Amino acid sequence: MSRWLGLARKNLAATTSREAGRGGSYVSPARARAGRRSLGRHFRAPGGRWSERGADRRLRTMTEADGLRQRRPLRPQVVTDDNRTPEAKGGSSFSGRVFRATFLMLAAFLTIPLLGALVLLDSPIDPEPLSFKEPPLFLGVLQPNTELQQAERLFENQLVGPESIANIGDVMFTGTADGRVVKLENGEVETIARFGSGPCKTRDDEPACGRPLGIRAGPNGTLFVVDAYKGLFEVNPWKREVKLLLSSETPIEGRKMSFLNDLTVTRDGRKIYFTDSSSKWQRRDYLLLLMEGTDDGRLLEYDTQTKEVKVLLDHLRFPNGVQLSPAEDFVLVVELAMVRIRRFYVSGLMKGGADVFVENLPGFPDNIRASSSGGYWVSMAAIRANPGFSMLDFLSERPFLKKVIFKLFSQETVMKFVPRYSLVLELSDSGTFLRSLHDPEGQVVTYESCRSNSRIHTWASLAVQRLRVHCQREGTSSIPLP
Repeated sequence: MSRWLGLARKNLAATTSREAGRGGSYVSPARARAGRRSLGRHFRAPGGRWSERGADRRLRTMTEADGLRQRRPLRPQVVTDDNRTPEAKGGSSFSGRVFRATFLMLAAFLTIPLLGALVLLDSPIDPEPLSFKEPPLFLGVLQPNTELQQAERLFENQLVGPESIANIGDVMFTGTADGRVVKLENGEVETIARFGSGPCKTRDDEPACGRPLGIRAGPNGTLFVVDAYKGLFEVNPWKREVKLLLSSETPIEGRKMSFLNDLTVTRDGRKIYFTDSSSKWQRRDYLLLLMEGTDDGRLLEYDTQTKEVKVLLDHLRFPNGVQLSPAEDFVLVVELAMVRIRRFYVSGLMKGGADVFVENLPGFPDNIRASSSGGYWVSMAAIRANPGFSMLDFLSERPFLKKVIFKLFSQETVMKFVPRYSLVLELSDSGTFLRSLHDPEGQVVTYESCRSNSRIHTWASLAVQRLRVHCQREGTSSIPLP
């Protein structure tokens, strides 16, 4: 039996040698001793010690089959992923199940309230799909520059949201977001009129406080002002006298005026042309009006002698700025939501007719004023970058997405995604692009309600032209033009 045990040890040594010859892993002496102890675990004495004599006694009682069974554990085994122990498999599977369950619970926790909001909440708007042409490339005349960044800020931190500007001589006048009409002279700001009352701190205060927007100088040293909520006024800035010409509460052809915006006046002061941006939305909800694209805006005419009001153009989508031609034969009206400018003829052979003066503008046009070259300055509330991405263009053909956005976010939140890029464009008298002024980072003039004014100054013998530009929350600026 001792001979058989020695033979088994030789076989183990031979196996180890063969494995090493085949490029197998090296077996250290310590591992070899451990293997021999494992081999002899069936040959231990009753006291637990190794005994060759005890092994001989046990081997005498063994049959050949028993011996083969005892030698089976000596066969080398390769451990792979397929023959891992059940405990290891079970542990890994349990961790995976816990992770998947946690992930699904978190997804459900976030998704169910969102789906509930989409189903249960009402959207404040009911938009229709609008289709625009591809925006013009920002090349040539539209090549980006930094002209607006050279602006000089005037009355900084003294004005709250100045809108349109008018001048009588060297004195300027503007309306502000806190409901005042102010005079700007010799570096001082003086209040000359207020159409509303009460606190004027938030957007919700506007209906009571009033919001003066368009302002023009009349022929008799007075000002014509349109308030978004209150109506059309004539103001004597020297005597501080205010006269209501037309209340916004007065229905025109059966429809109320909810959002009076801008005006232009004939040289004799008899006719006033003004825009009512919507009969549904007020000025404080201008973004909802833009996103819905409601076609209930109008261009109207007011006769200061007969007190009559006429509707000249109807079904406009967010009409905004308005400007008489130098010859006073037609009126240009900005249609912001359609990125174009409409023209209505008020005299001559074409009287009563209308057409498109210019379309597919490089931004969403806000206000319009005459330029010194016989053309027009147009300011953009937001650009349509090309090359680039225009969020408003993208959403215009996706009314469902618009509804979802305004179910979940406020107007203020949505406005944060509009790029702070300012653009003022000069048009010829036929509507072609002449030049553009840019502020790509919105450093001096932000995108919010930027307005251009027709006042062109000649500074003594230098003959330097300056375009007066102002913007809400940014004060008034002067931009040198080439």
